[in-house]
Amino acid sequence: MTQLQTFQQAVDGLIDAGQRIWKQGWCPATSSNFSQRLDAHSCAITVSGRDKGALQPEDIMQVDMAGQSLDGKRPSAETLLHTQLYRRDATIGAVLHTHSLKSTLVSMQAETPCITISGLELLKALQGTTTHDSSLSIPVFDNTQDIAALAKQVDAHMDKHGTGHAYLIRGHGLYTWGPDLAATMRHLEALEFLLDYYWNAQRGNGTPARGADHEALV
Repeated sequence: MTQLQTFQQAVDGLIDAGQRIWKQGWCPATSSNFSQRLDAHSCAITVSGRDKGALQPEDIMQVDMAGQSLDGKRPSAETLLHTQLYRRDATIGAVLHTHSLKSTLVSMQAETPCITISGLELLKALQGTTTHDSSLSIPVFDNTQDIAALAKQVDAHMDKHGTGHAYLIRGHGLYTWGPDLAATMRHLEALEFLLDYYWNAQRGNGTPARGADHEALV
């Protein structure tokens, strides 16, 4: 398969993902960014400032694993958070970053560096999870405009705690990833349900979420 064919498949997949995510209300205005690995050295990613529910082929660009444009288009500063994941783990094939209301609410109200969700059947939608009797820890990082510094903070946390399935940025949104775009979409849908559960449970509208990770994000 050639690079061009791989890029075209990525374009088609990211356009479809954008429409699905926009219909759920998870990427309002021109927020969010989506990417897919092309090879060991590059990925396809949405161009900065584009409406994710109405993406066109020209709204997808190529960057190298340092986040530098390969085709003259302007990448989002948050591209560095995508390439950090691709550099870290060669099995990661796609990354989705969204701005849903629920993920933002959870991130703003989190009182610990991680939130933990346990005992739910939908945890099995996450790659490698085979039983409901498990726990998902989602780290919460403070928002900053220094994306390079944030990428280093995320990497340091993953050195200590493992790559995991997702993280939140306070007041900003959710990042999730997987081996391919289909798996990453599944993760996103599951995580939105799990965050909805967590938000309601913490407010006394259901069984409280069990456990909390109080380790610092270092």
